[in-house]
Amino acid sequence: MWQSSRPSIAASTRDERLAYVREHFACISNCDACGLCVLFHRKDPTDALADYIDGRQELRDVLKRYR
Repeated sequence: MWQSSRPSIAASTRDERLAYVREHFACISNCDACGLCVLFHRKDPTDALADYIDGRQELRDVLKRYR
């Protein structure tokens, strides 16, 4: 469901994309239950998704790098 609500680059500001990343990729301090640390190779999600936040690449394209 979250995929349909993610802000596209064309229809959002940098602040809106940053808020989306912070909300949907927040650390829950339980790596066994979450897995974001593994997904992003120990990078902070705001660093890993910087190309999306800065409007250079859509989120789905950035996430493909981490598959």
